[in-house]
Amino acid sequence: MAAALEQARRAAAMDEVPIGAVVMRGDDIVAEAHNETVARNNPTLHAEFLAIERALEALGTNRLTDCTLYVTLEPCAQCAGAIVLAKVKTLVFGAFDEKAGMCGSVGDIVRHPRLNHRVDVQSGVQAEECGELMKDFFAARRA
Repeated sequence: MAAALEQARRAAAMDEVPIGAVVMRGDDIVAEAHNETVARNNPTLHAEFLAIERALEALGTNRLTDCTLYVTLEPCAQCAGAIVLAKVKTLVFGAFDEKAGMCGSVGDIVRHPRLNHRVDVQSGVQAEECGELMKDFFAARRA
């Protein structure tokens, strides 16, 4: 989660919503990313989506069945769908997203019983630190 938090801080420094994501295979970082929605004028370029895309490319595969995705905020519907489609083995996220989180808060795409892949989920990991980044970012924008 430390590497995902560092990515989130990089996003904040670029005036992006501070969300970071890292894909790991065992003890090795395969890919890392932060939100790039503002910089690239594309609302789909979330940290999780980019980290998954980069990991698939780095590993030369279309599945991440032996990988763990760490992300600072509970993934949205788009990213939860990408996690399922990429067949990520484990998702570890920090802060819950009560407005748009689709890994337990609003819905639960990654563990939906009718889908062909279900993800192991560990939630609330360093949630306070991850949440504080978001709170501080939006407080500064409102000021």
